[in-house]
Amino acid sequence: MSLEYYLILSALLFSIGVIGVLIRKNAIIIFMCIEMMLNAANLAFVAISRELGDVSGQIFVFFVMTVAAAEVAIGLAIIVSVFRHRETINVDEINSLKG
Repeated sequence: MSLEYYLILSALLFSIGVIGVLIRKNAIIIFMCIEMMLNAANLAFVAISRELGDVSGQIFVFFVMTVAAAEVAIGLAIIVSVFRHRETINVDEINSLKG
């Protein structure tokens, strides 16, 4: 397969992620859409890296995966804490983080 197909798929996944972040109100779904956007960027990095025969794109993927893992750990901890206090994860109903 050529590079164009991978980049089109990456752009499609990124667009779906952006639409999900903008439209959805559930915090967990928003985090999943952000993960989809990060994976779309990873796909583009790996595809370009493969096309150029260079490993620098794969090194960027490693760093993006590290950021994604940290985002999941911190984000889910915040969501659990907010759910315990507010009993909802709807973003519209959570307007402040005051206790």
